[in-house]
Amino acid sequence: MSAPPPTLPHQQSADDTVLTAAEVSIDLRCSKAQAYHLIKGTIRGVSPLPSISLGRRKLVRRSALEEWKRANERTPTGAMIDPSQRKTPGDA
Repeated sequence: MSAPPPTLPHQQSADDTVLTAAEVSIDLRCSKAQAYHLIKGTIRGVSPLPSISLGRRKLVRRSALEEWKRANERTPTGAMIDPSQRKTPGDA
């Protein structure tokens, strides 16, 4: 039997998949231009979306996108949700 191949440091886990601005826009259901505005931080009331710059190209880690979505989640009245107060599926 052969052993499974070793995990190399450059291999990405599922949470650290790198997304393009177009893929971010699909996930957020917005335009690609809107995704770039989120990355630049030019949208009022929303924190900038962390990204990796490769020249003019902007890439976003899946884990950073998910964390950013949680951090920018709001209640119906527009108030930011405190992550420590968020209910889990098991809460009643």
